[in-house]
This record gives sequence, structure tokens and C-alpha cells, in this order.
Amino acid sequence: MKRKGRKAFWHNIKFKYKLTIINENTLEEVVGIHVSKLNGLSVLLAASTVIFLIAASIIAFTPLRNYLPGYMNSELRTQVVTNALRADSLEEALARQNHYIMNIRDILSGEVKADTVKSIDSLANQRAEELMERTAEEDAFRKKYEERERYNLTAVNDAHSAIGLNFRRPTRGVMATNFNPEGKHFGVDLTASPNESIVAALDGTVILATYTADAGYVVQIQHTQNFVTVYKHCGSLMKTEGDKVKGGEVIALVGKSGNEKDTPHLHFEVWHKGNPVNPAKYVVF
Repeated sequence: MKRKGRKAFWHNIKFKYKLTIINENTLEEVVGIHVSKLNGLSVLLAASTVIFLIAASIIAFTPLRNYLPGYMNSELRTQVVTNALRADSLEEALARQNHYIMNIRDILSGEVKADTVKSIDSLANQRAEELMERTAEEDAFRKKYEERERYNLTAVNDAHSAIGLNFRRPTRGVMATNFNPEGKHFGVDLTASPNESIVAALDGTVILATYTADAGYVVQIQHTQNFVTVYKHCGSLMKTEGDKVKGGEVIALVGKSGNEKDTPHLHFEVWHKGNPVNPAKYVVF
């Protein structure tokens, strides 16, 4: 019975139908096509595959890929930081130019004596208080914009201490707990899938790779410019003490702290010169 049912199924799906186009006036057959259900499914599957490949190629080989969550690569992030620093320098140069033009105008009008100007720098620094002050609307707009964009250009913050460094996001996850030194929480918690890769934020040397009862597996990495990053609640370690690592290299996997009730997550800390700092100042989460 099963064999007969199977034969009937294949006979039905392979059975061909004739699609005919007839001239209405002469009743003459113009076009006749023999098709089956199997042919229709094959054409539909082939068309779907071609459309998928075209869409995947457009996303993979065009700038559209940067709009995918978490895809923003290190080169693009470095370019964003560089452009932000360049814009800040241009703003400072524009302010100095405005100072200079205003004081040249005062010299020409006789309000400032030419013999009191010793250099171009002294000329640019005179009467800075007469420049147009920010309005309340401008201050409100700047505050709103900086609040909205603080996670996009956080690497610019404290640029003197991290100049030349490009911090990488330690793992793919959602921020669950923020930096709160008053509450003895010296890092951020990133909820992630079990066994998700944990990567080094910067080039450096592993100075600690051990297991603790309250934080699970812990990794500490020493970086240049007196930075140290800490990775807690790891499920397993991929590096040992003394290993040299590159930024973006896998050093551990996400796990649990030993408490089965805890959600798998990574606790990530950044220390600078022995003091905890907010990782959001350096890492785009």
C-alpha cells in the first residue's frame, strides 16, 4: 500500500499538463507548453535561490553591510574617530580665525593700537569675550545631540589617554548593567549566547587566566599606555598567562559564573593607571 501511495504521489507530481494559447478567430493553436507540478516547484525554487544570492551579494559587497547590527568594522570605526578629532581641530581653528578677524577690524578702526600687538597669537587671543555667546537653544541642541550620539563616538572621549588605541567590542551581546563605581560595579555586563566568542579589546599580554568561585573564569590583559582590561564570567579559557594576544583575537568563551540561575554574560572592565574607568568611553557597544 505504501509503495502504491508513493507511486501515485510521484505520478501526480510528474503528471504533465498542457498550457495552450489559441487564436480566438481561427481557433488555431499558437503556443503549447507541457508543464508539471514538479517543473513549477523547480522554477520557483531556482528563482528564490537567484533572488537570495543577489540580495546577499548586494549586502556583502556594498556599504549596506555596515548597517547590519554589530558589523561595524575596525577600519570604519577608526575613520569615524579620526573624522571627529579632525572636526574638533577645525572648530578650534575657526574660532582662532574669528578672533583674528575681529581684532584686525578693531586695529583698522583705531580701537586697538597696532604697537600693542606683539604677535599673531596675541592678536588672535585679544577680545575673545566679544565673540557671540551660545544661545539657550544651541546649548539644548548640543546636549541633546551629544546624548544621542555618545555611543557612536565614545572613542573620542578622553582622547589624550587613549590616543592611537582602537578598542574592540569584547563580545556580541546586549548591555545589561552599566558602569557604576558607587555600587562597586567597576565594569559593564553584556548578555550573550552561551559559548559566544570573547575577544581581546586591544593588543597586549595575558597577565591573569584563572578560575574564581564568584566570577568563574577570569582573564586580565595588560595593554600599552597603562591600560588593563578584565573579562569575568567566562565559560572556558583559550589563553594562558604570558600569552601575547592581538586585538580581536579570541581569548575565551561566554559561560556562567557557577550559579546556574545566572544568565550567561560577560563582565568587562577597563582600568587605566590603577583606576577603573567607564568602558563606554572607549568601546562602541
